[in-house]
Amino acid sequence: MNRAVLLLLLLNFAAIGALPAVFFESHGGFNRMWWLTAAPFFLCPVFLIASYIGTLSPFTSGQSFLRDLSELAAVCFSALSLALLGFTLGSHRIPIALWHQESDTPRQIVTYGAYRRIRHPFYASFLLAFVGVFLFAPHLATASTLVYACVMLNSTAAKEESRLRSSVFGSEYETYMHATGRF
Repeated sequence: MNRAVLLLLLLNFAAIGALPAVFFESHGGFNRMWWLTAAPFFLCPVFLIASYIGTLSPFTSGQSFLRDLSELAAVCFSALSLALLGFTLGSHRIPIALWHQESDTPRQIVTYGAYRRIRHPFYASFLLAFVGVFLFAPHLATASTLVYACVMLNSTAAKEESRLRSSVFGSEYETYMHATGRF
């Protein structure tokens, strides 16, 4: 396993992990739903390191060419994740809510920048990172974190969308939903 690719993937998750402290607005502590959604973000880097040091063995004992191709794909997914993360951060003029806290209400609808085509570009970026890790370390543990993250982020996105549709921005958000994809 390539050490540089491992570092890139770990830095990708470090950048994602820094978001709640650096960018997102929080009114109080993290609730149970936040921790349940965040669980794969903590576990995936642990599984990645365990795979790198040999504690977790991959699905296949891949041939060199396939291994190299898989690592290249992992780099591409991680680079896309980081690029989308940066583009999304640059699309915001104010910090946004964590959404798992009941007191958080939307102050605006962002439909420009990364949001022009994707309703949840942060989540799309997160999913790209999980795919990159799975490609680099194809194991049941990394596959499980990818699937769990997909389910939790889709569920969170659906709840956010429901709250936005019932907010003062409801009709504007409905129109936006029909023009863009979720991820």
